[in-house]
Amino acid sequence: MRTTLNAADGAASHLLFDPSSALDVAAFVVAGVDLSPGAAIPSDGDPRIDRALAGFLFTCGPEHIRHPEALEGSAGAYYPLHGSLAGTPVSRTEMCGAGDRCTAVTEVDLACGGRAAIERLWQVDAAAHAVTLADRVINIGSSAFAPMMMYHMNIAGRLLGEETRIESPSVDGGSLPWRFGEGESAHFCRPAVACDGWSEVALTAMPGLKGRALRVRFRTETLPFLQMWRCQRGGANVVSIEPASHRLAKRPQLAANGELDPLQPGQSRDYSLAFTVS
Repeated sequence: MRTTLNAADGAASHLLFDPSSALDVAAFVVAGVDLSPGAAIPSDGDPRIDRALAGFLFTCGPEHIRHPEALEGSAGAYYPLHGSLAGTPVSRTEMCGAGDRCTAVTEVDLACGGRAAIERLWQVDAAAHAVTLADRVINIGSSAFAPMMMYHMNIAGRLLGEETRIESPSVDGGSLPWRFGEGESAHFCRPAVACDGWSEVALTAMPGLKGRALRVRFRTETLPFLQMWRCQRGGANVVSIEPASHRLAKRPQLAANGELDPLQPGQSRDYSLAFTVS
């Protein structure tokens, strides 16, 4: 499933959606160059995540994010790597209008025994030269669960150079080199600084995209944290922008601090982001 966006500089952009994984973005091609890392990724041993990470955007959640942790009240059971959604086929999908609007519903069984539906709306805004995503997570099960969501936008490290920087009011001084931290792999997670309810982050001056920048915006009401990760280890060369619903802490800590807000049967929660290359 593919749609096209004409960028501000006239370069055509193409989105390839993956209906076998919640209608995530398998490829994002700008002026003939795919931003996705492809095979240049590390493996955590979960084939569904290896496939998802190779694409441009995959969704982590809806009941757990990050690495596996023990399932509350179940000895020996764990939440899966990056939650249960990745690798789940859509229940139904529809391309609307002139290919500038696409909807999908994905129903997923949760590790905690509940069930959720993700109502997804992708839109291409030709006037703003941007792609927007609106998700609604609905509890369609018979018990409450605490929704957790994180969006991984994965960029091939080969497209970045010494001049490439991370620019955002959420990082110290508003700018830092893309190869942040020490060693072959590094990550950070910090509160997202918002303006009118939205936070922004950009990877600027990417030589592999002829100096273009990837700009990302996300709604901080339900995605109040900016996480970023990079890995240049062995054959892996990837950088990821990851708006997140929760800070980097173990589930027992989040629960003790009242940060795992339950969603009762029939209730829903909304998440939004947008991105563009300019």
